[in-house]
Amino acid sequence: MAEEYKASQAYSDEELDERTIEIARVAKVVKGGRRFSFRATVVVGDRRGRVGLGIGKANAVPDAVRKASERARRNMKKINIYETTIPHEVIGEVGGARVLLKPASAGTGVIAAGGVRAVLEAAGIRDVLTKSLGSNTLINVVQATMQALEQLRAVDEVAKERGKSVDQVKPFWDRRKRRSA
Repeated sequence: MAEEYKASQAYSDEELDERTIEIARVAKVVKGGRRFSFRATVVVGDRRGRVGLGIGKANAVPDAVRKASERARRNMKKINIYETTIPHEVIGEVGGARVLLKPASAGTGVIAAGGVRAVLEAAGIRDVLTKSLGSNTLINVVQATMQALEQLRAVDEVAKERGKSVDQVKPFWDRRKRRSA
């Protein structure tokens, strides 16, 4: 039984896309001066709609990255994706950071930079437009991106709630395709 679990765990680890977003040296001021340690921010995703964020601190960089990676794997969440993009526009806010995510038609690519790009690519989103509004503190921007992704709702769920057909709620470029066909 334990061997089966290890085998399945090893298999899932191979599939995961792990990206270290930031490694920062941080200081704690104590009576005798400053104590330095390292903070690592890591995002882990399966490129099929599951993504997690982890932050780890330690006295050495490898330990901080390992802790962050473990936390990211534990905190993985399922997000709603529509084909290669997101189902609808959404804004995530954490602290002073605000991140706007907009769906984009196939072939657009991920129009984002830094931490936002890492989170979206790890989640498996290939076509999206983004804009970072407000603070550009990396951790807050990445957490705002995660919050925005968690707010996404499935197309069929939104259609049912509004009392419309799924075709009426799909992104506009998909509705246009269906009408002309």
